[in-house]
Amino acid sequence: MTAVREGLPDGRYGRSADERADRKLKIIGSVLGVALLGVVGWAGASYISKQELSGRVITWEAVSDSAVTVHLEVIKGKDDRGVCTLRSQARDGSEVGRKDVTIDQRTDQVDTETTIRTTKRATNAVLVGCSSAGGN
Repeated sequence: MTAVREGLPDGRYGRSADERADRKLKIIGSVLGVALLGVVGWAGASYISKQELSGRVITWEAVSDSAVTVHLEVIKGKDDRGVCTLRSQARDGSEVGRKDVTIDQRTDQVDTETTIRTTKRATNAVLVGCSSAGGN
């Protein structure tokens, strides 16, 4: 019996064009992948470093048809000052109340409770955002 050999003998004629193209594509793909990870990392780091105040609504309660109380937590630098904007909406989605809360306590974490006056019964209270007002 004779063995049937498929393909060329290994190492005799050098690399095929397909193998060279595969190697180039792998190198190009790796370089582009690393570059993409670098850009995403840079964008994330710059976004996080620009956020000086970070807040969230812990709880809220509609205490009447014209008021809602909100427990707000803000994380910030010890000497940072800022303003957090809260809003409240009615069942139909219309805005019924808005309030800016000044955050100027000299601690890293501020827990505060505030009341938003509303024009009709509120069905939620959300944090629109927090912005820095300068240090000291």
